[in-house]
Amino acid sequence: MDNTGLVGIVSIAVAGLTIAIGSIGPAIGEAMAVSRALSAMAQQPDEANTITRTLFVSLAMIESTAIYCFVVSMILIFANPFWDYFVKKAGG
Repeated sequence: MDNTGLVGIVSIAVAGLTIAIGSIGPAIGEAMAVSRALSAMAQQPDEANTITRTLFVSLAMIESTAIYCFVVSMILIFANPFWDYFVKKAGG
């Protein structure tokens, strides 16, 4: 197998691992945040609006980690910076 094929295989494998591992943390974090927010709203129903607003901001911040992992995996698959280098080295 030549270097170009190896770069393609490794890029796809790393992109898959990036999505797999990079989505576990945000999923657990979002579940914990929602759980604690619902618990807080059950204890203090008068503060539900403030808790909800803070929850949505924190969920957006947590979700940004998963989005960054998705962007990195798309770069590895479709705009790999190493791909052009190895194609030029191979003479293709």
